[in-house]
Amino acid sequence: MFDYWFPERRFGMFVHFGLYAITGWQEQYQLRRKVKKSEYIKFKDEFNPSNFNPDEWIDIAEGAGMKYICFTAKHHDGFCMFDSQYTDYNIKNTPYGKDFLKILAEACERRDMGLSVYYSIPDCHHPNAYNEKSSHQLIPDPSDGSDPDMEKYIEFIKNQMTELCTKYGKLLSLFWDIPPQICDPSLNELVRSLQPGIMINNRGFDEGDYATPERERGSSDGRFSAPTEACQSIDHQSWGYREKAHFYSYKYITDSIDVIMSKGGNYLLNVGPKADGSIAPEYSGYIQKIGDWYKRVRESYEYAEPAPEIGIKNAMATKKGNALYIHLNSPMQMTGYELHPINTAPKSAVLLNNNQKVDFSVELIPSAYDKKDCLQIYNLPANEYADETMVVKLDFANIVENAADWR
Repeated sequence: MFDYWFPERRFGMFVHFGLYAITGWQEQYQLRRKVKKSEYIKFKDEFNPSNFNPDEWIDIAEGAGMKYICFTAKHHDGFCMFDSQYTDYNIKNTPYGKDFLKILAEACERRDMGLSVYYSIPDCHHPNAYNEKSSHQLIPDPSDGSDPDMEKYIEFIKNQMTELCTKYGKLLSLFWDIPPQICDPSLNELVRSLQPGIMINNRGFDEGDYATPERERGSSDGRFSAPTEACQSIDHQSWGYREKAHFYSYKYITDSIDVIMSKGGNYLLNVGPKADGSIAPEYSGYIQKIGDWYKRVRESYEYAEPAPEIGIKNAMATKKGNALYIHLNSPMQMTGYELHPINTAPKSAVLLNNNQKVDFSVELIPSAYDKKDCLQIYNLPANEYADETMVVKLDFANIVENAADWR
């Protein structure tokens, strides 16, 4: 697993930010309301994220235990949050007048915060971008200058990839969005030649390096067979800033993070800044709450390996050295848990959520008919931690040598 992703950078902050923040509605405002290009581009003349402070963004991410930021260099509207010589539809040509991505990249490098970039292949602004094989596009309108030509558009993308890969320092990964249904390995080859060691997702012009399940919790079994980075927004309705956000419950998000990471994946949790470049208190407070939980249980993910072979019903397991971590990411119905088929008592058991000792015993389950002893943990504070996933650390130091002996 560690050959593919970065073991110390398992948790990241996704940031969707662009012209659409002005609407306070949704990042696909232009698409979902079918706004003509000639009307939508007027937002450029009022876009001024003058309250953007990259250190404040990084403080929020660091405070939550996040180790990298994935930023939307260009979303479906085609507006570029970086200074590009290949289009004037970019952040330099707004009242803000500065290269937003460069400011963020420099701060990330200074603070040792990893940086990844998101790039939308659909582009509602570029005249040549319409692709009949793909989605998330406006129907071409000749009155807006539309002239579909995929060969010309791919050349435009290559030019912008060269800019992104040479002007903004080291990039951890490239997040293509919306598969074009066109195979052209030369794009990823270009990116890799300019950014050796970069990870590239599977939504681009070839299969890439890693999968990107979106708004999916996935099944609570097995392990990922390929590098995986799941992404989720804290708002059910939008990735960009939304004034009337429908925030997910903390329990839903912590369970989702736990399932993905317990199977060996990375997790991007998204926020959408306001049009002025600041992150609203209700958004930053949400990230802080999730981060407080994550930092208490992070040792069960970082440098830990999935352990589905343990086979505990209604729970997941990870392992690291002599430690076995039990992830209780199903709804907690009681204060105890039967860890069948484990039948060896650990040296100690600790609830990572609050670092308290957990009572345990190896004995027959009263309600079972198989007459086999198993490890049981009890007196768990299920009600006190009803809004977050609980993780129990079992320390088998000096008791067993490998996972097979835990049964």
